[in-house]
Amino acid sequence: MVEIKTEAELALMREAGRVVAQTLDAVKEAATIGVSLRELDEVAAQVISAAGAKPSFLHYQPRSAPTPYPGVICASVNDVVVHGIPTAYRIQDGDLVSIDTGAILDGWNGDAAISFVVGTADPADLALIEATERALAAGIAAAQPGAKLGDISYAIGTSGRASGYGMLEDHGGHGIGRAMHEDPHLANEGRAGRGMRLKPGLALAIEPMLTRGGDAYRHAEDGWSLLTVDGSRAAHVEHTIAITEDGPRVLTVR
Repeated sequence: MVEIKTEAELALMREAGRVVAQTLDAVKEAATIGVSLRELDEVAAQVISAAGAKPSFLHYQPRSAPTPYPGVICASVNDVVVHGIPTAYRIQDGDLVSIDTGAILDGWNGDAAISFVVGTADPADLALIEATERALAAGIAAAQPGAKLGDISYAIGTSGRASGYGMLEDHGGHGIGRAMHEDPHLANEGRAGRGMRLKPGLALAIEPMLTRGGDAYRHAEDGWSLLTVDGSRAAHVEHTIAITEDGPRVLTVR
């Protein structure tokens, strides 16, 4: 069931989104060479708690997951596309790091992700991140009232493929609100003009994932992390947005 939010409810989601943005900024600042992913998780936990919010990811367990998620953030490094668990791994010079996190404030969720390189950057990694950010921007721009859900998918997929990158075909974004994952599912590739019509009050998490190699991925032994099969590096960026009469409104910014 797709839930349409009121302006008052979107305002509450905006505050949750602000906490998410602050958390991602703090984690990126703390992500230096030698810092462990677990230490980054602790930074995120502190920021979310200080804001009077709760982490969306911690102990989350969808039907497809073998165990509850053990972290506040997803910390995906290099060939890990998404859902990387924050472990004792220490960041090395040149690592491509993707951080995804969510926060619940006053019963409403925000969800966003960023990708960045720590230390000496491979230009190819920077190009990958920039292309993923362009795909996100294209998806957001397509999220206009009266458009179709498939228009967003088409914009993301067209942008990512035009840049020459691989994509995880069966992964994408989702509705969001009182629950972190709500209907509808938002594919990262699709046909324009298809799917439900976008109405003001619909909140969506838009999240393209691009790889420097192919589309194939595998599940790690931890039951959560998704890795590229060919070992190529990946990037993941995300914003929670709302459809409004005036166009898309990004909720996960400071």
